[in-house]
Amino acid sequence: MAAVYSGISFKLKSKTTSWEDKLKLAHFAWISHQCVLPNKEQVLLDWARQSLIAFYKKKLDLKEDIVERLWIYIDNILHSKKLQDLLKNGKTINLQISLVKIINERIAEFSLSESQRSTCAVLSCCQGILSTPALAVIYTARQELIVALLSQLCWLACRQPEGAEVAQLFEVIRLALGHYLSIQQQQVNPRRAFGEVTGHLLQPCLVLRHLLSGGTWAQAGQGQLRQALSRDVRSQIEAMLRGGAFQPELLSSYKEELLDQQQGDKKIGAMKNLLAPMDAVIARLVDTGYCEPPLHAAVVANSVALLYKLFLDSYFREGNQLLCFQVLPRLFGCLRISHWQEEQLKALATSDWTTELLVVEQLLNSVANNNIYNIAADRIRHGEVQFHFYRRLAELLINHSQASVPAWFRCLKALMSLNHLILEPDLDDLLASAWIDAEVTDFRTKKAQEALLHTLFQTYVKLRQVPRLFEEILGVICRPAAEALRQPVLTSGPSRVLSECLLELPPSQILDTWSLVLEKFQSLVLPYLRGDADMALKSLSLSSLLHCIMFNMRSLDSSTPLPVIRRMQCMMERMLRELVRPLLDLLLDPQGPELELWLQKISDSALLLSYTWAQVDTMLSINCSQYHSVSGALTDVAVEISNLPLLLPGVETCHWKKIEKFTAQFDSLGRYCLEQLYLQKMKRTLIQTSCQSEEALCSLKCDAAYILGSGRESLNRGAAASWDGQAGTVGALTYPVAHWHLIVSNLTILISYLCPDDVRSLASVLLRTLLVSKAQEGSADEEPSITLEKISSAILHSPLFPEMQSLHSAFLMCLTEGCTSILCSGAQSDPSLLSQQLPWLFEKDHMVVALWENRFAKVGPESVEPKGEIAQNLLSLVKSDFPIQLEGEQLESILELLEVISALQLDSLLTPYHVHYFLLLLSVAITKLGSSCSSSLTLKFLMTCYRLLGYLQRGKSARSVLKIMYVSDIFEIMLTSLFKASSRFPVNIDDPSWSEFLQVIGAFLEQLMQMLIQMKLSLVLNFGKITGFLHKLYTEATAGKQVENQNPWGRQLLLVSLTKLCQVLGPFVRERKQQHEAPAVLSELLQKAILHTGAVLQLCWAQGAQGQHLPSVFIASVSTLLEAEVGQHSRHRTEISRMTDRIPLSHTAFYQNVYSQLLSELPALAGDSQCFQAAMRFLTLFFLAPELHPKKDSVFTSMFHSVRKVLGDPAVPVEVIQDIEPHLGVLFTQMLEVGTTEDFRMVMQCILQGLDISNMWKANLQLQNREACQEQPVPVAVVGPILDVLAALLRQGEETISNPHHVSLAFSILLTVPLDHLKPPEYGSIFLRVHNVLFSILQCHPKVMLKAIPSFLNCFNRLVFSVMHEGRQKDKGSTDDLSVALECARLVERMYSHIATRAEEFTVFSPFMVAQYVTEVQKVTLYPAVKSLLQEGIYLILDLCIEPDIQFLRVSLQPGVRDIFKELYNDYVKYHKAKHEGERRYTV
Repeated sequence: MAAVYSGISFKLKSKTTSWEDKLKLAHFAWISHQCVLPNKEQVLLDWARQSLIAFYKKKLDLKEDIVERLWIYIDNILHSKKLQDLLKNGKTINLQISLVKIINERIAEFSLSESQRSTCAVLSCCQGILSTPALAVIYTARQELIVALLSQLCWLACRQPEGAEVAQLFEVIRLALGHYLSIQQQQVNPRRAFGEVTGHLLQPCLVLRHLLSGGTWAQAGQGQLRQALSRDVRSQIEAMLRGGAFQPELLSSYKEELLDQQQGDKKIGAMKNLLAPMDAVIARLVDTGYCEPPLHAAVVANSVALLYKLFLDSYFREGNQLLCFQVLPRLFGCLRISHWQEEQLKALATSDWTTELLVVEQLLNSVANNNIYNIAADRIRHGEVQFHFYRRLAELLINHSQASVPAWFRCLKALMSLNHLILEPDLDDLLASAWIDAEVTDFRTKKAQEALLHTLFQTYVKLRQVPRLFEEILGVICRPAAEALRQPVLTSGPSRVLSECLLELPPSQILDTWSLVLEKFQSLVLPYLRGDADMALKSLSLSSLLHCIMFNMRSLDSSTPLPVIRRMQCMMERMLRELVRPLLDLLLDPQGPELELWLQKISDSALLLSYTWAQVDTMLSINCSQYHSVSGALTDVAVEISNLPLLLPGVETCHWKKIEKFTAQFDSLGRYCLEQLYLQKMKRTLIQTSCQSEEALCSLKCDAAYILGSGRESLNRGAAASWDGQAGTVGALTYPVAHWHLIVSNLTILISYLCPDDVRSLASVLLRTLLVSKAQEGSADEEPSITLEKISSAILHSPLFPEMQSLHSAFLMCLTEGCTSILCSGAQSDPSLLSQQLPWLFEKDHMVVALWENRFAKVGPESVEPKGEIAQNLLSLVKSDFPIQLEGEQLESILELLEVISALQLDSLLTPYHVHYFLLLLSVAITKLGSSCSSSLTLKFLMTCYRLLGYLQRGKSARSVLKIMYVSDIFEIMLTSLFKASSRFPVNIDDPSWSEFLQVIGAFLEQLMQMLIQMKLSLVLNFGKITGFLHKLYTEATAGKQVENQNPWGRQLLLVSLTKLCQVLGPFVRERKQQHEAPAVLSELLQKAILHTGAVLQLCWAQGAQGQHLPSVFIASVSTLLEAEVGQHSRHRTEISRMTDRIPLSHTAFYQNVYSQLLSELPALAGDSQCFQAAMRFLTLFFLAPELHPKKDSVFTSMFHSVRKVLGDPAVPVEVIQDIEPHLGVLFTQMLEVGTTEDFRMVMQCILQGLDISNMWKANLQLQNREACQEQPVPVAVVGPILDVLAALLRQGEETISNPHHVSLAFSILLTVPLDHLKPPEYGSIFLRVHNVLFSILQCHPKVMLKAIPSFLNCFNRLVFSVMHEGRQKDKGSTDDLSVALECARLVERMYSHIATRAEEFTVFSPFMVAQYVTEVQKVTLYPAVKSLLQEGIYLILDLCIEPDIQFLRVSLQPGVRDIFKELYNDYVKYHKAKHEGERRYTV
């Protein structure tokens, strides 16, 4: 046969052979073992290469299809296992540079043209070469080839390709970058590396990084790029830029360029001609020729911060601050905002401003974080060069206000943090543009503004110059401006900042500030106020400021120095005399109707200050005995009904009447403040000793009525905007919320003095706003704010609500009326007839319903049933045609009311309310539902009703219901209604919602019957009636009526009812049997229930359950039936497991059938927790009944193997396994208690076989390459339990595991545990388990550690390196997952401490541990918290190092790593060693 194929080489070169045949022959020659050619692999590869070269050099004319197939042929060879085996065995395959050049040329062509032909094949060839070290040497040996390839690959990616080639392209880029980085690290010529990066790679790599950072390929679709690959490529680009443009060897050149220093060192050799490296980098960056203008601007902005960060990472050291600053202006100059003209800047879009300001923010944060700006050093040594730059930047930002951009505020905050003098010359303009005149609406922007103002105020608090700051604020407020366009001065953010500031100030500064505001108000606003709307608005702004100052200053008390108290008293008197009264006087003489806005704002201002003055005056009078109010002592004032002159001396009662009259015209701040004044008056009245007088009581009622009536109309209108809680922002839209907030916040004061009508009005508003809340639940604003709905929800859930009995009672009645109104809207009979049939719906007083308790309470012997009237009435309505039918919209409305009811504490209702609500909810539950009601809505409605009834009957007044109705009557009414409705249920029998509904019904039925037993209420009578009713339903079912009508819902309802009867009655009868007290009647009733349940179950089995997945209700019923039947056949509870009674169970064959089916479908049931729990219960009961066991097979073995299938099924998720573990535990406990020795031996054998998988695990991992490990890592579900068992075994110590080799096997297992590409929770779980294994070896196996320290350190270093990877600072990454890395870093520190205690064993290895640590930490930038923990641990290892070890490290480490070690060691000596030396010295 070899002779037949010996001419293949000739045929491949022959011109007569068609290219189709050549390709077939070449393919066959490659895969066939019968084709014998000398050096066959090289020959075939050369043939394909030469063919392509000839084509691309125009020496050969080939079709595109043939060319593509040639590329595919080469790709197949490069990726073949055969080639990999040949290379592994040492055979040499030469690719030839010509092939590599063609690949580079093709990729360059793809990057310039739209053609996609052969792209994937060429990229795959390139990937095959780069991923094989023996082949990749052709690139690494010729550095210019890898540089050209990398450049063209990046340009190709910058064209933003789509489809399948995206992932392949980026994998090739990752491989190429990896090879180039390894070359770059070995490069001895810094100039060459700099030239390659700046000349060929800088531009494409920056564009590519920008596109990756912007998530260009992150969207779902064919072109989606894995996040990890994108992150790796970005990291490699940054490492490449740092290694090329910012090498340590270039530091002298940067100093020469940036600091104008002539380097005297003559040893710089090849570096002497490399001038201005920063200019070179910037020139390449700002060059406009490498991408389109819009993209170019974004790339430059994105790259400026990166380049500055890389420069700082490379060169920032103590003493290099000026050098690091000098880069900042040059890089800032690359941004458009730094050099564009005024007209161009005005035309710049907000999105462009956002992009560039984000960069400026990053630059300033880098300056602050690295302490580059030292104010004293800059002023003394460098002529304030930094200060002048920051001043120019501040002027640029303030002159071009961007109040809609959060980054603009953050830039100003950064400048303020650097030095307040940077912004102080423009402080007024800053306050105007960033606060007073700023129009800020976006939540994120408001937070940025608040942060800026917080920094501003805190800075001036520390400088003790707050009055100076307020002088600027007042100047801005009082300067001429279009006041109507200004937002309120003190919204929630600025107000919160100002409050914090004022709390830190001493009283003297507060009073200075207060005096300053007062003077400005008097001199600049008050004289010009009459008739001027702008001035009226300014007065309101100043009043808000005064209000904030007075409300947030620290309160005075008796320990305050007397001069401060006197000055405060003078300020209060002066404010009342010179400001408050003049403003109120202006209101008494308005200048005509055209000044409505002026009048409103003046009243707002005057009343805000009046309320503020009154509140502060009262507070000072209470807290400070030396303060003497001008309104007199609180206890000496006679109570009058003449509203407010008591609080504001000098203002007549008639004047207040006039002010109240025109204030009532506006929903405004003035009206709100007037309500506050009335509330203040109520508080002062209550404080007085004579408040129990008739006059005081009358005054309190009038004041409370005024407060409530003032905003009643606005609340009834319903429309209201959210409110931020600040008095200065109360307006027409926010007034209803502010008014409602005032009422609810002070309900404990108001409620006692409101008349019944007002209380009912309050309750109706509360209910109405709660229903609006439910309707608008999904439209919550991002910014925290106060709304009518939130206020009402807060009072509904308040523990004080039930204590306010009048309001609580009125609210309950409002709910009742709301339900009744909806029910009446669905009435199908005359309302008067309905009021006779369901009278409790129309009662306006709960107490009337409560009287029925006495009316229907039984007074005769037990056989008489006087309390059946209500039940019979309801039952007749249910059986005939219920007079109310609800449709879809009505059902939704009543559901909203039921949800409100569910928020009430129904279990603590008093007896009248309890009875009323039980009858109401029962009436609602049995209401007929129309055809427009969907299945989901119907089930939700019924479940809500019966849940509420159950909740109600768990309450303290539950017995009161049973005084007017028997439990058996409730049982019959409820089930009759449900059975009648079940035939119309538009729901699938397998729907989870139906299963949930059955659970709710079953729970309520069980609760009713448990109440019978607990309260011992006519047990025989009630259980007899219940059993009789269920027998009737059972008879109908077995007679075929419902079977013919195909009503499986009714069958399941009957099954649940019978099951609950057996479940409740069975244990009760069994317990009474043990006490010899069980009535024979109850035993007979239980036996009937068991027979009926068994019959219904077999009916269900025959008509659907057999052969299908068993529903949970069926399994639960079978379990209950078995338990009840076993209980009936046992005399004592302890005999259940032994089954000594010889009477056979009545459903043995049925139980065995269910058992067989459950075992077969157990894995399928694992996904449903309820079904699985029910199955476990049945199997446990079945196992404990030996007479049910089949004769042929062992039940123990069958159950055990079925459970093994569940645990070993890969389709069952880990979470499900964790959920079912407790149920499996119960079953196994019973099995092992009863099982034989052979059963136990079989279990142990299976468990040990399952654990012995370490060799298989390692073998699988060794077969997987790097990519496969990333895509298909060993499941955490497998790794976690194995490590837990391994740690548990190792903790048994050397007494149990005496062979050291067995312990050493643990190290090889740990080295295969995956620690990469895990989600943070998974990573934390695996990390902890690996740590536990290592800790177990270290603590429990000291003999093994004598010889296994290198293996131990290998495993431990994997943990250390993984923590560095997880704890590194990520681009645009959140710190949400940092907690996991911190916890792992703590474990590493703990392990270091344990190692340090074993100094004798680890001393030899300590320098190597330090070397590995600094080598790895040099590659990443850690979060400070993670770095701190790791450093504390490595300091303990440095304690073990002796001086020769330190010298060894200084000499042997690489230059970059050496710097890291030097810094680490200096910190160790400065902080750790010095601290411990001091402690030892102190101890001595």
